[in-house]
Amino acid sequence: MAGINETLSVVHHFGEGAAVAAFGAAGALVAVRRQMDVVGILMLSAVTALGGGIVRDVISGTTPPYAFRDMHLLAIAVAAGFLVFLWNPPARLTAWPLDIADAIGLGLFAVTGTILAHDAGLSTPGAALLGMTSAIGGGVIRDVLSGSVPSVLRPGEHLYAIPALLCASAVSLLVRYADYQEWMGMICAAAAIALRLASLRFGWHGPQPRYARRGDTTT
Repeated sequence: MAGINETLSVVHHFGEGAAVAAFGAAGALVAVRRQMDVVGILMLSAVTALGGGIVRDVISGTTPPYAFRDMHLLAIAVAAGFLVFLWNPPARLTAWPLDIADAIGLGLFAVTGTILAHDAGLSTPGAALLGMTSAIGGGVIRDVLSGSVPSVLRPGEHLYAIPALLCASAVSLLVRYADYQEWMGMICAAAAIALRLASLRFGWHGPQPRYARRGDTTT
């Protein structure tokens, strides 16, 4: 079991770096579409990749945030943003690769955020909510800074926050009530990744109230 956990730690480490790079590139692409300069591109790149973790650390009282103590993640995010600044790739080269990497980041960050929240002393529900925040927070900040309604709040969007919350909730319960092992977290992350990708493939959306489905916008 120790060997399995050690292997999964390596996978998690490299997966986290790939997710940071994907989030950074996604933020930079939004900045390019908004016709921002190099400062805006690199800022949105860093915020998208690291914003959720920074919010998590501030809420849990972990200061300075991890992103400011271990600079390699910031370096990855900035490098991804600078790459987009130098070469704006065509959409066909960024659609599914970025979707897959983004889904990986969603699952991994939900697990990591939940574990760190538990280590900071949060309750089981609080750790789950903070784990979800770690996974989706960067995208929310990116959308606000770029002048858009956050994608998790837009009607008709594919599942994003729901997979993150389910994953974080499962990890939080396992940490509290079971002998948590890293392979458990990886299973939860894989389930969140699969659900996110399935929602993109099959057009799954969060449930809406009946009046919204009928097109009734009155209150």
